[in-house]
Amino acid sequence: MDKAAALERLRALDRERMYLSQAAAILQWDQETYLPPEGVEDRAEQLALLEGLAHEKLTDPQVGRLLDELDPAAAEDPAGSAAGLKAADGTFPAADGFPAGDFLRVLRRDYDRAVKLPADFVRDRARAEGLSQAAWVKARRDNDFAAFAPHLEKMVALEEKKARYWGWGAGAAGFVYDGLLDFHEPGFSAASASALFGPLGERLSLLLREIAGKTGPSQSPGTGPSASPGGPGADKTGSSSLAGPGAFLRRAYGASRQEAFCRRVLGGLGFDFNRGRLDTSAHPFTTTLGFNDARITTRYAAGDPLSALFSVIHEGGHAFYELGADPVLRSSCLAGGVSMGIHESQSRLWENVIGRGRAFWRPWFPRFKKSFPRQLEGVDFGTFYRAMNTVSPSLIRVDADELSYSLHIILRFELEQRLFDGSLRVSALPAAWNAGMKKYLGVEPANDAEGVLQDVHWSMGAFGYFPSYALGNLYGLQFWEKLNEDLPGVNAALEKEDYAPIHRWLREKIYRWGRRREPARLLEEVTGQTLSAGPFLRYLEEKYGELYGF
Repeated sequence: MDKAAALERLRALDRERMYLSQAAAILQWDQETYLPPEGVEDRAEQLALLEGLAHEKLTDPQVGRLLDELDPAAAEDPAGSAAGLKAADGTFPAADGFPAGDFLRVLRRDYDRAVKLPADFVRDRARAEGLSQAAWVKARRDNDFAAFAPHLEKMVALEEKKARYWGWGAGAAGFVYDGLLDFHEPGFSAASASALFGPLGERLSLLLREIAGKTGPSQSPGTGPSASPGGPGADKTGSSSLAGPGAFLRRAYGASRQEAFCRRVLGGLGFDFNRGRLDTSAHPFTTTLGFNDARITTRYAAGDPLSALFSVIHEGGHAFYELGADPVLRSSCLAGGVSMGIHESQSRLWENVIGRGRAFWRPWFPRFKKSFPRQLEGVDFGTFYRAMNTVSPSLIRVDADELSYSLHIILRFELEQRLFDGSLRVSALPAAWNAGMKKYLGVEPANDAEGVLQDVHWSMGAFGYFPSYALGNLYGLQFWEKLNEDLPGVNAALEKEDYAPIHRWLREKIYRWGRRREPARLLEEVTGQTLSAGPFLRYLEEKYGELYGF
């Protein structure tokens, strides 16, 4: 077989594997949105079958033979630094311009990882994940951690086993948890995370202490009376009353009107509803079911209208990334985001830097007020903006303010390390969680539903995933600084609801590459910098220094 024919055969095998994975993702999306409760066991078996078939397709010996035949250098150097990869657009470019060199490098890495996992293990893990997620939904609803604990113990054991199959935890490979981190963020480790998160946590804690003695964001001349919630007692968990500063954000907002406004904002930002959907689930998420099919979910809280809105904008950022890939990458292993940290940089950039900014809200606030005239009666723009950006450590990660959010992630990172080094048992996790919340954020959950059970990720076995949220903050602000350097009129464009320049820049610099660029390389090519907390901290200090007057 000549090399052109071999490449086309390998692309066909990869495409079939991608279709199987997308079919499994459809079933997972349905489980989180529309599946009746009694359908969980059958769904777990369906997912186990599909994910097992996808694994078999990826680990087919023919894939390995074709990889070796097409690019021996890629087999020897999965990191992609081999001289045999002559150009980024491919050693054996296809007629349609497909980047064959990058394809061989990424598929080699996926193959080498997958071939180490026995097929029975893949099916067992998929089955366990389906049952675990369903158990989490019920446990969170019933505030019953004990019922969920056996499933969580199983997911921890399965993830440890997976990392060991990959070669972590033996000899020079180090800590098994490093293998899980590396899966979500290639090249990342517990040591590199600690080197970033230690100083970041210290600086965030200092900023929180600077703000702690203040009653709320500073009053700007001519913007109306201050009406922002102040201090930990006014968090979004219902511990505050409906009277006092910021009460308008804790009034009853109907779910149907919230949904209508969320759809309007999402469409206004540029989300194409011909290429995706917005639905409801127990925990907001985005999944990609095809090149033209991105699914977003959220949840609506009557007493917190911004929770759903910001989760929709956040998930919209994920969808923009997925839908912005170069069409030539369609249905290949190169489609999709290169890492969870880069993915989160996009969701958190749209949610926070854009979505919580003055420029964005100038045209949107009058519409928000029109959608909820009774709840926002007498509230002016300045009052709303300050209340929306109040720093008030909360119990729920997805509702956390920008400044305290990363402390939620640092806590989870520490707990995950302890789960995998054996110093923390699953049964002791609720107490460790509560102690960590008190240490980092000064708040304590009243129950496990608003504590250790609040996130879906651990039920999925997504250990090593949480650090990507904090990394996303760092990547995102480095990208944002460069974007503003290249497009100095960004805020003026936002006030005119002209999001096209931002989309064009992000597509050109980030989205179109899919998985063709490793995170560190992508960041350096776009910004000329290595990963740093500096831009993120500068952003926080400038924004909240102005709001709080320090």
